[in-house]
Amino acid sequence: MITVLAGALTAQEMSILGRADAVMKIRAFMIISVLLLAVFPFQPAVLAQGAPERIRISYSSGGMTSIDLFIARDRKYFQQQNLNGELIRMSANLAISAGISGDVDVLGSIGSAIRSIQRGAPLRVISVTLRRPLFFLVARPEYSTVKDLKGKTLGIVTFGGSQHTTAKRLIALHGLNADKELTSIQVGEESMQLQALTTNAIQVAAISPPYAQIARDKFNMKILETSTDKFASIQNGAAVNLKMLQERPDFLRRFLRARAQANKYFLEREKEASELLASIWNSDFKIANESYRASKAAFTGTGIPTDDEIKEYLALDAQIIGLPQPVPAASVFDFTLQREINKELGVK
Repeated sequence: MITVLAGALTAQEMSILGRADAVMKIRAFMIISVLLLAVFPFQPAVLAQGAPERIRISYSSGGMTSIDLFIARDRKYFQQQNLNGELIRMSANLAISAGISGDVDVLGSIGSAIRSIQRGAPLRVISVTLRRPLFFLVARPEYSTVKDLKGKTLGIVTFGGSQHTTAKRLIALHGLNADKELTSIQVGEESMQLQALTTNAIQVAAISPPYAQIARDKFNMKILETSTDKFASIQNGAAVNLKMLQERPDFLRRFLRARAQANKYFLEREKEASELLASIWNSDFKIANESYRASKAAFTGTGIPTDDEIKEYLALDAQIIGLPQPVPAASVFDFTLQREINKELGVK
């Protein structure tokens, strides 16, 4: 061991020792950093991404139909894709105008958007989450059958929207023409329709879970019919402006990736998804779990309906809006990005 007195060092030796001390400090810092990373792991890509990008997503119902958006937000799947998911509740017709103008990035309710596309709106559907209409025909306690509703008032969200169209089809299954034998009035979204039912402002409405189950269990309303097993309907998903699709495909890929993760969580984890639903809706677990089970079969899982479901839906739409023949599916849907995400995540 050699001991050196500080007073005996030359200026050059002091400089060498100073550099050595600096090197030792750097090495110590690197060792501490490695240890911290082992204890507190992180994703390097997250640090490199910068501030999350805002993505504005419209939705029209706070019920089950929009559940994948709520899961993506609450489970932070948007955040993992460096997106700040801003969910904006608005009517489907208002969302179409906002989508065309660029004030909304993604339209979550796509039934009315599809009809607008068929009339020339510059939008495309890039994903479909619901392959069946998720509505229950709910009536006040004094009405036991659909035929009892003749002359009564039907509450709707938007004239010509998916909910209105589905209600008319369910009523037609029992021999009534809703346009001629009932009066339809715009009431608002489903919680407002439930309130209108309880005050007798309306006598019937097509309502999604959990509101249909709440109406039955809490207010003794009657569920007279359900649409899930009756016919195909493309109700929810993602529609975007054509310019957005052409110019910002990576932005949309991140959105679709987050939504695919949310769908996977919903479809594969019944208990956890039901608990999350109960929390979002401020309902008990029983209603949330029943709503989950009643709705699960209506979701696509892949974001892409079958060709037959698309064909059936477009044929019905052509009749509703008075087209001489259905429009080609390619002029309405573009699942290119959804297929890429499904391949990447192994979704089948």
